Amino acid sequence: MDLQLQNKLVLVTGSTAGIGKAAAEAFLAEGARVIVNGRTEEKVQSVVDELSKHGTVHGIAADLSNREQSRTLIEKTKQIGELDILVNNMGFFEVKEFADVSDEEWLEYFEVNVLSAVRLCRAFLPNMLKRNAGRILNLASEAGIKPLPQMIPYSMTKTSLISLSRGLAEMTKGTKNVTVNSVLPEPTWTEGVANYMKGAAAAENTDLDAFVKDYFKVNEPTSLIQRYAKPEEVASTIVYLASEKAAAINGSAQRVEGGIIRSI
Repeated sequence: MDLQLQNKLVLVTGSTAGIGKAAAEAFLAEGARVIVNGRTEEKVQSVVDELSKHGTVHGIAADLSNREQSRTLIEKTKQIGELDILVNNMGFFEVKEFADVSDEEWLEYFEVNVLSAVRLCRAFLPNMLKRNAGRILNLASEAGIKPLPQMIPYSMTKTSLISLSRGLAEMTKGTKNVTVNSVLPEPTWTEGVANYMKGAAAAENTDLDAFVKDYFKVNEPTSLIQRYAKPEEVASTIVYLASEKAAAINGSAQRVEGGIIRSI
């Protein structure tokens, strides 16, 4: 299937690892030009060097929790060219008891996971509307629908991204080819998750595979696949939603969550 992404300019935030990097690779495989982003020059350049053999890759280092660095990313992106596709993937999580989360930590969650996306949407959506063409994809989570008691601040930010996406989609009404959607992955086997699970398994002196199996049995009993998603499985959904083939999908909260959310 030709997804008609050749030469499209794509910005994927938080794309030096995990879902973001997998998405960058998937876009390159479809012939798109990709801007990868991370917090450090060293890491960004490493990924640019790795992926450049697959196509045209630009790198912009910027910490998007910082307003000024977000502005720098926006300016450098516009210097590269007119943005066709924005994938807001940058975010973080931490397992912590609700009562132990400080006001400062709540604000950090909102700054990193929500405002980073808001700023980029505000910068690029107006031109997409003017051109009658463009895609915005905000990476939310199944936790935005089914909040996790041990990760309430994270869950709150993902609910916010779902709402942001739907609200922005309403602004596209009547345009020919502008869509805004959120993507709701299930727990995904990224480097960060792998390191956390390996540490947790070691702390309990348990085999990793058995620990993961028990985790899903206890913590995600509604999961139909009873395993972590692979980054490339989430990336394939992102790329499809960004394509011309998905022009009729707008304002959706697209689930890639293995059936965790038990609703029709």
